Amino acid sequence: MSSRSRRKQVWCVQPLTPLMEGPDFNMQDQEGSKKESSWEAIREWFRVQKSVPGSNNFSMSDYGNNINLAKKHDLRLLLSVLGCPLAPIPISNNPISHLHIKNIPIETSAAYYIIQQYLAATGCSKKHNSAKNMYTSGVVKMIRCETEISSGKSVRTLGTRSGENGCFVLWQMSPGMWSLELAVGGSKVLAGSDGKIVWRHTPWLGSHAAKGPQRPLRRIIQGLDPKSTARLFAKAQCLGEKRIGEDDCFVLKVAADRAAVIERNEGPAEVIRHVLYGYFSQKSGLLIYMEDSHLTRVQTPEDTVYWETSIGSTIGDYVDVDGVLIAHQGRTIATVFRFGERSIQHSRTRMEEEWRIQDVVFNVPGLSMDSFIPPADIFDAENANTISP
Repeated sequence: MSSRSRRKQVWCVQPLTPLMEGPDFNMQDQEGSKKESSWEAIREWFRVQKSVPGSNNFSMSDYGNNINLAKKHDLRLLLSVLGCPLAPIPISNNPISHLHIKNIPIETSAAYYIIQQYLAATGCSKKHNSAKNMYTSGVVKMIRCETEISSGKSVRTLGTRSGENGCFVLWQMSPGMWSLELAVGGSKVLAGSDGKIVWRHTPWLGSHAAKGPQRPLRRIIQGLDPKSTARLFAKAQCLGEKRIGEDDCFVLKVAADRAAVIERNEGPAEVIRHVLYGYFSQKSGLLIYMEDSHLTRVQTPEDTVYWETSIGSTIGDYVDVDGVLIAHQGRTIATVFRFGERSIQHSRTRMEEEWRIQDVVFNVPGLSMDSFIPPADIFDAENANTISP
């Protein structure tokens, strides 16, 4: 039987998480003949910002064109960072079993008991709560805040605060299959996984597969699927305690190992680290905050440039849906920090996302593995990589 959350929520804010998955240097821009990557989209965004009102290069005759171009690249930046980021590590398909305490570090055993408390708090420890699939729909608001550029002696601000409204639909099926459709500001991002390949489609990059191990969508582990969240943190380390707002929390950490981040390298872009922290309330046992850090190094002829994306996500308004507590609102604040090894100039761009869940349905009739097949061009690319020397 399918079920819906019947309670109409008062608009609040909840988190989504923004992470650049690395450059796609071989992707073709569908709007032109040049090749463009996610990182190049950010570089282009900085170039456009210098030609809008408030900069020395601004010309009144180009006012309309420059404003429209800036809005277009603002939306690209938001969707590249906030659209469909992935968690740093894969989710284990094995159920969380009882941990053998012997020869296990105290940090790991402590994390295990915190996760058991989280499963109990969300109702997932009950045997009857075992949904085969899940449908979720919701609304989002993405906000691009100003960018600060520092040259060592002075700091100048580019751009103004602007936002775009949108909505999303998410389908999920075990093990590891999901499909996301996100529409914001007239643009649509599609992403999904068949349990083996994770892929994404954007209007400016087309379809492409994510490199490295198969990892879950961030939106899923932000309170939408407590069991997936628990499996992600199954082998976490407990770092201690920290106060978040009015809550004392246990802090759990998971990180991609060196072999996994090397798999995600491409061309001149090298992933240095990807770390995720979960904050679980000592009072309620629920996940109420999540933050992560993703650092990539890009080698250019002029300098070695680092891009660090940091994200903090508040998670709340848990609502009972068929005996399982699902987070229905949240807010994410993301910062993209760019700096070089030799240059003293650095920049920091701030983005926000607010989301609200409108509907949740478990055990949707007719949903099957065929619903999660990747686009045909993903398989064509995979075959080309296999055949080519």
